[in-house]
Amino acid sequence: MPQRPQQTKRSRRKGTITTACAVLLALIVAGHRWIPDGPGHVGSLAETLLPWTALALPVLLVAALLRRSRTATAALLLPVTVWLAVFGGRLADKSSPGGDLTVVSHNVRQENPDPRGTAQSLIASRADVLALQELSPDTAPAYERALAAAYPYHFYQGTVGLWSRYPVRGARPLPIMPWTRALRATVDTPAGPLAVYVAHLPSVRVTPSGFTIGARDEALGRLAAYLRAERVQRVVLTGDLNGSADDRALRPLTRHMESAQETAGEGFGLTWPSRFPVVRIDQILLKGVKATSAWTLPATTSDHLPVAARVGLAP
Repeated sequence: MPQRPQQTKRSRRKGTITTACAVLLALIVAGHRWIPDGPGHVGSLAETLLPWTALALPVLLVAALLRRSRTATAALLLPVTVWLAVFGGRLADKSSPGGDLTVVSHNVRQENPDPRGTAQSLIASRADVLALQELSPDTAPAYERALAAAYPYHFYQGTVGLWSRYPVRGARPLPIMPWTRALRATVDTPAGPLAVYVAHLPSVRVTPSGFTIGARDEALGRLAAYLRAERVQRVVLTGDLNGSADDRALRPLTRHMESAQETAGEGFGLTWPSRFPVVRIDQILLKGVKATSAWTLPATTSDHLPVAARVGLAP
């Protein structure tokens, strides 16, 4: 039965809306850095969730097919092309052989019910340098005992800690917050000194008033200042930064450092929450060294997945 004129007009109108949504989606993905942060930090929130814009593509395709709109269907090529241009490279395996040491970072969760089991899982990763966040007075001694045989050198204070197979010197807490959630140490690797930073930036929340990132960004600014003043040429920053590497707020760090996952990993390497990760907030960032591979480790009894990178220390 042929469509009535009124039905045809309605179908065309909805097809036009689908076409407009496809164009808008392409503009958001391509021009996310021009989204004003404004009240509620909507720009940072959009960039944090940007990879998930791919979920809108099948929805728009179904809408275009239901409306039998060739224009809307063809318009979908635009956001698909833009999304692949922005994120397609991350889906490929960028790892390569080699590397001098393995770095692992893990937010072990303050209320972790099995610190010893978590420690054994991390030992199995064969990390040479191990960074932990969300230690507590109750769990830190348990990690210290469980990791002692594999890692003869360590330093922890507050909620962050560093364990290493190589000598550690000059370890000190960094006052980026009123309580200790960051540290800096020099690890004397066979290839020379490596400055290692471990940090756990304040949490962010999505509330009715927007994306609450003020405390995180203040601490991040202090951390970035320490990194800018760093004199050791080889630098690794590890930890739970409570932000995606795409988030504009992390630019004081990502402007000068490379993400191990983006340069040598495969896929997005999402880490939180561990049962169904939707964002990568646990990072390994590098300066003066190169990652040869990067990956996430199997889940522990934490709500974060551990992250790992194989790092080459040659200039």
